[in-house]
Amino acid sequence: MTHLHEHDPSDFYSQEFWDERYSSTGAVWSGNPNPRVVEQLASVTPGRALDIGCGEGADVIWLAANGWDATGVDVSMVALDRAAARAAEAGAAVAAHTTWQQVDIRSWEPPAGQFDLVSAQFMQLPEPTRGDLHRRLAAAVRPGGHLLIVGHHPADLKTSVGRPDVPDIMFTAEQVAAALEPESWEILVCAAPEREIQDPEGNLVAIQDAVLHAVRRH
Repeated sequence: MTHLHEHDPSDFYSQEFWDERYSSTGAVWSGNPNPRVVEQLASVTPGRALDIGCGEGADVIWLAANGWDATGVDVSMVALDRAAARAAEAGAAVAAHTTWQQVDIRSWEPPAGQFDLVSAQFMQLPEPTRGDLHRRLAAAVRPGGHLLIVGHHPADLKTSVGRPDVPDIMFTAEQVAAALEPESWEILVCAAPEREIQDPEGNLVAIQDAVLHAVRRH
């Protein structure tokens, strides 16, 4: 998310933007699953999972390797092709439990009540688009299923990690939780845990993630 200020904000969410970014390099992301995915889901019983904005597929591949039937969706076909290739490299057993689909998450409606897990990692959208997305993602979780939404916390803007100076795309876990119907959800985690990453100068910097993990009651 470090180049948003160099583009028209609407371009940043387009297929053209992301296809160009993925095509410009051999890898955009580390290839490792997001740490909050591993932290929050390692002990959750596998089922059918949906990963939003899957990019090069690291989270989907980790889920599939841990027993989930995992679908990854992304706006970029370049990313999805790369993800499918990496799933194949991980072995036939993993690849067989992965599905890839090109969608524009700003308007896509996932099937309601069909998933044991819906995960969205660092989907930094402005309001009201973000709130609309989170409501659609929540509706896709079946009773007993998990919703995991993780994002860049507004506190990161005060650090040297190079977040775009667009406060509206940052959010807190409390903002996500407030959009869930209290009678329908059990909130397992609503927090802003810290972790350390390197800033552009190579210095270790403590940042916060907005982490919302909830289970649908009914």
